[in-house]
Amino acid sequence: MTEKLDFSLPQKKPGGSVTGILTVLLLVVLVVLAAANLVVTLSGRKSAPAISSGLSADQVKDLAAKLAQRNLYQQAAAAWQDYLATAKPAGPEQARIQFQIGTLLEKGGLYADAIEHYYRSETAGAVKELQSDLNAHIKDCFEELGKFSALRYEVMDRTSLNPSQPAGGKVVAEIGAEKITEAQLDAKIEESIENQLTPMKAFMTPEQLSEQKKRALEQSRNPQTKQEFLEGWLAQEILYRQALQDKLSDKPEVQRVVHDLTRQALSQQLMNEQLASKIHVTDSDLQTYYTANKDKYVEPERAKISHILAGEEDRAKELLKRLKDGADFVALAKESSQDEVTKARGGRIADDVLKGARVPGVGDANEINASIFAASAPALLDKPFKTDKGWEIIKVEEKHTQRQKSFDEVRQQVTMQLLRQKREEVQRDYLKEIMDKHQVVIHTSVFAPAQQETPKETASKP
Repeated sequence: MTEKLDFSLPQKKPGGSVTGILTVLLLVVLVVLAAANLVVTLSGRKSAPAISSGLSADQVKDLAAKLAQRNLYQQAAAAWQDYLATAKPAGPEQARIQFQIGTLLEKGGLYADAIEHYYRSETAGAVKELQSDLNAHIKDCFEELGKFSALRYEVMDRTSLNPSQPAGGKVVAEIGAEKITEAQLDAKIEESIENQLTPMKAFMTPEQLSEQKKRALEQSRNPQTKQEFLEGWLAQEILYRQALQDKLSDKPEVQRVVHDLTRQALSQQLMNEQLASKIHVTDSDLQTYYTANKDKYVEPERAKISHILAGEEDRAKELLKRLKDGADFVALAKESSQDEVTKARGGRIADDVLKGARVPGVGDANEINASIFAASAPALLDKPFKTDKGWEIIKVEEKHTQRQKSFDEVRQQVTMQLLRQKREEVQRDYLKEIMDKHQVVIHTSVFAPAQQETPKETASKP
């Protein structure tokens, strides 16, 4: 299924120079030294616990407490881990220290590491007074990580009446011996949603992105939606595996396509990172933009109307007379209107009528629009109007004057418009910067239409 990668050096052709052999040997030595250095670096703190520096277990505990008081959370967490290595506590004491490490890492923004130590706290020993705090902190960490599917199963496990059956453990599909569980499927769906939202990071605040993700996850929990996603993902996965078996990646035409796709993906990712790092919108920015563009957020004068459509003028006049004599408009519309779309709701037109604009559900009769806004609501217009559909009887139900929308009403709209503006500015400036850096020159004159020579006038002979 998966090919093993070949890390061996290519065989040297006979007759190579001594310099070439020495170069290879030198490279091997450098690689070995680099590997040794990496091992030493990765060993880091754990290979040298605090006791080797001459500190006692109590001194390490005091150090951890002092670091925490100075808000050096990651360093304090590391000191507590040194204490665990030094004092080797067990049971409830270790559980409490692991919990303490988790809270420090959480304060330091290392949410995944914090979850690990909360789990370690639970594993070390059941401490009753810690349980509710552990539940709350683990929930908060998953939310901060944006791992909502994992959080859902975490909550299900913690509230389950049957702890022996972990939530999300049902097998939903198999590829040979490989089993795919419900939790893995949800994680894959969440990953897909995150990929779709990645280009939007420069357009939305973190809160908006989180809200969009939650909404998309809610929609994806529909069983039919999950099955469709699973089928699509499985199809892509087995096609990919078959393509690897068939060595399609070795074909030049495939390599060209992959190369182009890689260029596009890297270019877009670079721009996305630039946008995300340089666009920061504050409440003050939003207020300033709103104040400078208040004319964009004006709700125009509008009205709500109902109508009855008649085929002939005489029929329209007859219906209008009945209304003026006291007939109920809603009942008469349901009985007599020829507009099948609105008659069932008593002739009510859902869309607003804007002053000077087309009348929805009726047409482009300017006389009707002018009459609507000349009347006081509620009011029955005193004559029927001829339109392309027939003859219209209009009742003005409501009227609303023009008003300035408040900032709170249009905050979302203001945010999107300001983000879009900033995105265009950052993108334009960054492209100019890197084009200058790479000395890009576009010879626009090459693309200009060729100038036609003006024919010389021939002098006429007398």
